[in-house]
Amino acid sequence: MNCGEIKNFDIANGEGVRVSLFVSGCTHHCKGCFNAETWDFAYGKPYTSETEDEIVHLLKSEFVDGLSLLGGEPFEPDNQRELVKLLRRVKSECPNKTVWCYTGYLFDEELLCESRARCEVTDEMLSMIDVLVDGEFMLEKKNISLAFRGSENQRIIDVHKSLESGKAVWYLLTRSARPL
Repeated sequence: MNCGEIKNFDIANGEGVRVSLFVSGCTHHCKGCFNAETWDFAYGKPYTSETEDEIVHLLKSEFVDGLSLLGGEPFEPDNQRELVKLLRRVKSECPNKTVWCYTGYLFDEELLCESRARCEVTDEMLSMIDVLVDGEFMLEKKNISLAFRGSENQRIIDVHKSLESGKAVWYLLTRSARPL
């Protein structure tokens, strides 16, 4: 797996202050994608144990609320196989930090059901994600007033409640995260 960027103190990709990892590789190729260079699986630098150490170190700051995974596409199977290792470590060493993940795949139609996104670690990865922003970016549904998503078709899902109920349950944003 390659990663395009690690952002520390990111406030745009989830609630609070976050460490954001932008992975490389995406097969969705959404028209109008803000990060099209990450479609290439070879974009950026190789993800290494040093990369993982850096992310965990950054997460240990008392000012950081959690980790956000973006892309590219975190749920490309090759990316999942590396990210699940990172998430295990984050949940072990930083148990009070939240994990947000952005994916073009639909939670209930593609991540929970047979699809090209599912692999042997998908269920474990989902179990360690708190909030999932799902759905491909759709330029014709772009809305810049939306909090933490780019187009109106995308959902902000409470993963734990959704896994318990077997259907997508919207995540309730804190008051400070809602648009005015």
